[in-house]
Amino acid sequence: MIHGLGERLQLQRVNMKLTQKEVAITIGVSPSVLSNYENGERVPSLENLMALASLYRCSTDYLLGLSKSENIQIDATMLNNEQKRLLQYFLH
Repeated sequence: MIHGLGERLQLQRVNMKLTQKEVAITIGVSPSVLSNYENGERVPSLENLMALASLYRCSTDYLLGLSKSENIQIDATMLNNEQKRLLQYFLH
């Protein structure tokens, strides 16, 4: 099992004010499977982990405990100044 994965999954779900049933339907699993993820009894497949990260608007690295920040990092080095300005506007 991946240490802390279940707790981070549950925290993200609760922070978004979603029920296990709502999340399960959204990613295409049963509520009992999602409960097993949150209780640390099962590990989500790569596809389900990516779906959860997308739904929770966080990185898979955060869910897996590889990053302390739940924010998705964006590499903007290839953008010109106008594109960077628009990105900052969009993010704020």
